[in-house]
Amino acid sequence: MHENNEYNIKEERKNSKERIVTYEECRKNHAASIGKYAVDGCCEFMPSGDEGTAAALRCAACGCHRNFHKKVVRQIESFRHGFSKP
Repeated sequence: MHENNEYNIKEERKNSKERIVTYEECRKNHAASIGKYAVDGCCEFMPSGDEGTAAALRCAACGCHRNFHKKVVRQIESFRHGFSKP
């Protein structure tokens, strides 16, 4: 076994999960008031304004609030390698 007098290097692996959130098709029922089911056909949320503004929560395609769109959360695992001194 070889020991380095200056450093005893220990490799650390940190498992981190990154979440990617996307909003897909609009699910707003436009015919609910008459007891039916009809959606507008909007396939993907596109913000109407810049991030951080109220307009960013409205879809530019259909005009609905982002909450009416299907939310898809994807987890991506990544590993970070680091070295530390004892």
